[in-house]
Amino acid sequence: MAVQNEKQTKRLAVRLATAALVMFGFGFALVPLYDVFCDITGLNGKNFNQGPAQIVAVDDSRTVKVQFITVNPADMPWSFEPTERSIRVFLGEDRQTAFYAKNPTANWMVAQAVPSVTPSEAAPYLHKVNCFCFERQPLEAGADTEMPLLFVVDPELPEYISTITLSYALYDLTGEQKVTQVKPSKDKGRVSL
Repeated sequence: MAVQNEKQTKRLAVRLATAALVMFGFGFALVPLYDVFCDITGLNGKNFNQGPAQIVAVDDSRTVKVQFITVNPADMPWSFEPTERSIRVFLGEDRQTAFYAKNPTANWMVAQAVPSVTPSEAAPYLHKVNCFCFERQPLEAGADTEMPLLFVVDPELPEYISTITLSYALYDLTGEQKVTQVKPSKDKGRVSL
């Protein structure tokens, strides 16, 4: 009887170790699987087009609607929204808009906006020339600010895309920010680091 219990115990230990290895491997596979899933479904379009765009001319024969959406994770207390929900732009036209942020807390905070483009096929054609998302955004307690976005949609955008959604998620990076000296700025409560 003791030999049988010992065999069962070893078999159970092998099964548990195998299950742990499979779960560990699955954890490593999640990131590439997520990227493939996003590419297939068009979710979470990543936009890496930053800085000046090499657009030759404005195509005034075609417009596209650009929508703006903001999201805050549960632990981010700021108010954060676009000043315009959507705008129509000519392809190749430089356009500017802004996003409003308010820090309603009693503490100085630092945030970072992370962009996403939908449909993902449009991401290579949306160029952010100047964006508040390029840098961390410090904001004093109770202060608010407008953060500018200058962008252009490439005239090479495929014909079947008529609407682009630019979404920003705003994350609290206050705990990660190492500040030796904070100087208040005259820009509506923003601070310079």
